[in-house]
Amino acid sequence: MATQLQPADDIVTIDDIRAAAARLHGQIVRTPTLRSQTLSALTGAEVWLKFENHQFTAAYKERGALNTLLTMDPAARAKGVIAASAGNHAQGLAYHGHRLGIPVTIVMPTSTPIVKVMQTESHQATVVLEGETFDQAYAHARLLEAERGLTFVHPFDQPSIIAGQGTVALEMLAEAPDLDTLVVPIGGGGLLSGMGTAARAIRPDIRLVGVQAALFPSMYAQLKGVDLPCGGDSLAEGIAVKEPGHLTRRLVADLVDEILLVGEGQLEQAVSLLLQIEKTVVEGAGAAGLAALLAHRDRFAGAKVGLVLCGGNIDTRLLANVLLRDLARSGRLARLQIALADRPGALYKALGILDALQVNIVEIYHQRVFTSLPAKGLFAEIEVETRNRDHLDRLIAALRHAGYNVDTVEALAAD
Repeated sequence: MATQLQPADDIVTIDDIRAAAARLHGQIVRTPTLRSQTLSALTGAEVWLKFENHQFTAAYKERGALNTLLTMDPAARAKGVIAASAGNHAQGLAYHGHRLGIPVTIVMPTSTPIVKVMQTESHQATVVLEGETFDQAYAHARLLEAERGLTFVHPFDQPSIIAGQGTVALEMLAEAPDLDTLVVPIGGGGLLSGMGTAARAIRPDIRLVGVQAALFPSMYAQLKGVDLPCGGDSLAEGIAVKEPGHLTRRLVADLVDEILLVGEGQLEQAVSLLLQIEKTVVEGAGAAGLAALLAHRDRFAGAKVGLVLCGGNIDTRLLANVLLRDLARSGRLARLQIALADRPGALYKALGILDALQVNIVEIYHQRVFTSLPAKGLFAEIEVETRNRDHLDRLIAALRHAGYNVDTVEALAAD
């Protein structure tokens, strides 16, 4: 039985969101909402994408941060704001705070990657490194708030933040008014709370679906009234939130039709597809909506679905790993382990089969010592690039037909 929460009609209204849109006009990017022909064909739904990764800081978080800054009185602005964040909220608050002349302090855990510290400092924010966890950084930020008389800006559990995020839905439904479903990533719940409030006011019958990483099912568990483990190293770090907001959980409980969970392999596949098909870079959280469509095609067949690509801040090395792993899963990249006799021409003859099938060789590695083969045997690990899974299967079959003992070094299967 789901947890019963008090109705949340009084937290944020459509008027609050429209007022936020008026404040933000001309100060953020009105990102495009575009239909994806290829993703529509792939998923069986009519897919529309909202490119919030095109914001200056590459994430929707600018909206709530800027709306909050613009609603502050002059005295509070002069003293400055403070937040605890190591992600997109820090970037959005720092960027717009600097632009408006409002001092910004960001408290980050000491484990925060240096690149994120430098990005935040590049917007002239003061970065304080404190604590090994986010909870410790958050506690220190609240302490500094009281000591210095600063205004704390919550990443999601604050009405002005929620109203700012809701402007995403206003823009989507203005450009694609026939959408009947919105699929929105959930971390703390600020984006779905704001978008859901706006969408329900405009289209009361619209279907609202939240998406969480399976490793961090915090809102799902809260609303279902179940106890689920929450933690791990998720690709969708932007929605890896252990505890949803008190305001947002009430709004989401009122608004959402269902929450779906997606696995890490599905997130990786979605990130890769968006780069290959739409030529757009998204972080794991930004791909969560597409991951849900891919994992639950039957739920969205024939629907007109709006997805929010909520952020594009992904480490380039991590992105490279995601793309290569996806190539391996699809059979376009593989590593073969071939047992050979240790005599002249053995490898040459095996490579002749690869040449005949027009398989590209990426790398070759010989091993004579660290193997269980007889002393006169060796194995070669050959990394190959093929056209597709069928092409790879034909290569393996041809090698085995020629008498070679071939095994594949498997990539992780998508969950």
